[in-house]
Amino acid sequence: MDDYTADDGWFSEDSATFGDRLAGARDAVGLTQSALAKKIGVKLKTLRGWEEDLSEPRANKLQMLSGVLNVSLRWLLTGEGDGVDNPELESEEPPELRDLLLEIRDIKMQMARSAEQLGRLEKRFRKRLEGHM
Repeated sequence: MDDYTADDGWFSEDSATFGDRLAGARDAVGLTQSALAKKIGVKLKTLRGWEEDLSEPRANKLQMLSGVLNVSLRWLLTGEGDGVDNPELESEEPPELRDLLLEIRDIKMQMARSAEQLGRLEKRFRKRLEGHM
């Protein structure tokens, strides 16, 4: 496991997805999924899809999210800029829980890198397949 700490960028592009940042910002302002969906005029299912990284909002909804959640558009998309603070782990939390959380985040980052690599391989495969037709 990498020597990762929450201070290294909990919501950075390398360690969090758009959905992670959206959910973190929503939690930071104390809104439920249902309340945020209503505020920006989308169905709850739509907002859940965004937080689960199954779909992405259009530009106008991104702008609304940024305003309602009081974070920069850039932060929502990349984790850079004005956003929410990294979540604080309780100091009295048992070290094994912190270790488990860090291991989960490490695996999540590995999976994201693997998904990107798979996408690149699939693209190369499709190009070569087109060349054989």
